[in-house]
Amino acid sequence: MKTIIFIGSNKSGSSREAIRAAVKLGYFTVLFTHKERQLEQRHEYVDVHEMIFIDTTDLPAMKKEIVSLQKKGNDIKTIVSFIDSHVSIALKLCEVFCPNGLSSSTAEVMENKASTRSLLDGLPFSPKFVTITPNEQVDLQTIKTFKGFPLIVKSSSSTGSKDVLRAENLDQLRSHVRKLQEKNEDEAVMIEEFIEGQQYLVEAIVHRKQIHIAGVIEQEITFGKRFIITGYGVLATIPRHLTEGIEKVLQSIVEKFAIENAALHVEMRFVNNEWRLIEINPRISGGAMNNMLQAAFGFNLAEETLKLYLGERPQLEHQHKHFIFTQYVIVQEKGILEKVTGKNRARKMDGVVEVYVKPKKGSLLVPPLSMGHRYAYVIAKGRTMSSAKVIAKKAAKEIQFHLQDH
Repeated sequence: MKTIIFIGSNKSGSSREAIRAAVKLGYFTVLFTHKERQLEQRHEYVDVHEMIFIDTTDLPAMKKEIVSLQKKGNDIKTIVSFIDSHVSIALKLCEVFCPNGLSSSTAEVMENKASTRSLLDGLPFSPKFVTITPNEQVDLQTIKTFKGFPLIVKSSSSTGSKDVLRAENLDQLRSHVRKLQEKNEDEAVMIEEFIEGQQYLVEAIVHRKQIHIAGVIEQEITFGKRFIITGYGVLATIPRHLTEGIEKVLQSIVEKFAIENAALHVEMRFVNNEWRLIEINPRISGGAMNNMLQAAFGFNLAEETLKLYLGERPQLEHQHKHFIFTQYVIVQEKGILEKVTGKNRARKMDGVVEVYVKPKKGSLLVPPLSMGHRYAYVIAKGRTMSSAKVIAKKAAKEIQFHLQDH
């Protein structure tokens, strides 16, 4: 029985789309999960053929479980994760049970922001940074390399904007550093220069050292207590001045990390006709990214990533080209969800491709402290980016979360 093992999955988004893609490709799917809620909602995961409750950070326990699956007749073809911080552990298991030319050590460095910054230090697109070791104090001497405030403070393993903070002065900087040190006592904290400019996300696959760009996406950022990305615009055509710079940055990353095969996405800002790197992640973006790219170009990036993991050649040929804009919906107040209205009105609008609402009645909704606190999205297409954006934003306004005080 040809089997793909997934280490962790969200209920929706790219990680779930990958499981569905595996079924479509004819594989038996096994999900290792540490979430009891997923076992309770087992009936909602019809695309998961076998769900195993396990500590997804415990390598020996997972090895034992994989051996047990093999004894039962499962032919393990690949082991993969589309979830933050699980990519490297999935690749470590792959190296034991199903080698595929992807490097767990490369993914492990990418999962650690401090290690990534150190490896790329000195390259023109890499921002200035200082690493604060556990228990280290911050003073003016620490930040003398920076031009001034604001500065960005983040933990080495920050994901989904959870531990990324903006400091406007020295007191706030010290407070942010102390807060992150208390939260993760053994982990380094990073201080980085704040970079102004339009932010882009680039999805790419590296196959036999060749870079294949799956999409270039403009990002809209909402800044409250955290940097939350609430808008994504997939460019149907990419201006040459952007493409050339992106390819140079990606080529430098491939060379520095000695990448043979990988799926990754980078976030960058375009400032004064130059690219500056915000971060790298060793996986496809989560959320609606897979569906956005499919709406824009016709290929399924989650499926093509699986092919890479299976040792096959990914295919990213465009079947069509549409400008796509995705608008996420957040809430401004905390409360218990009573009902959601406007979904059908949003779906019926011309140009709307998909409307998705995540929370169910009775859920606690909060103003966003991470990307996980985005509660709905609308994907729309248009002949231009501006037309796609107008449709998506208009449809998203129809979606209303009715909350009662918590």
